[in-house]
Amino acid sequence: MKLHAVLPALVLLGTATFFGCKKVPLTPSHPIPAGEVVFRFTSKVQGPVELTVDGARIPVQQLPKGAISLVVKGLAPGKHRFFLTSQRETFSPDLGELDLSGDQGLYLVTLTQHLDAVLYGKPDPLPPAEGLRGVTAVLTK
Repeated sequence: MKLHAVLPALVLLGTATFFGCKKVPLTPSHPIPAGEVVFRFTSKVQGPVELTVDGARIPVQQLPKGAISLVVKGLAPGKHRFFLTSQRETFSPDLGELDLSGDQGLYLVTLTQHLDAVLYGKPDPLPPAEGLRGVTAVLTK
C-alpha cells in the first residue's frame, strides 16, 4: 500500500474538519438568573424570530446583522410551553416545555439551519405581538 497518495488526502480532510466545525458551548459561561431562558443557536440567526410562550406571542427585539442567542427574561417559576419559528431559519427543538425552578434559569442549545421559506415575493407582515406582562425577549450576539 502506498501512503504517498493517502497522506495528503488525510491532511486535507483533517484541516477541513478542524476549520469547518464550530464549537457551541454546551453549558453557559456564567450562571443564568432565575426567570431567564437562553436559547443558544448553533449558527447565526438573521431573523425575524417569532416566539410564543403559553399561547401568547412575545415581541422579540431583532438585530440587523444577526444573533447567536435569544434571551427571554421575566418568566415565572413553573412550566411554560414555547414555540420558536422564523421565516429564514428552522430550529430544533422548535417547541417544547420549559420547567423553570425558582433559583436558576435555563440554557438550551438550539440547532439552527438557514432556510428561506418564502420562494417568491415578500412575506406578509405579521400583526404586532401582544406579549405577556413583564416578559421580554432579545436577540443577542
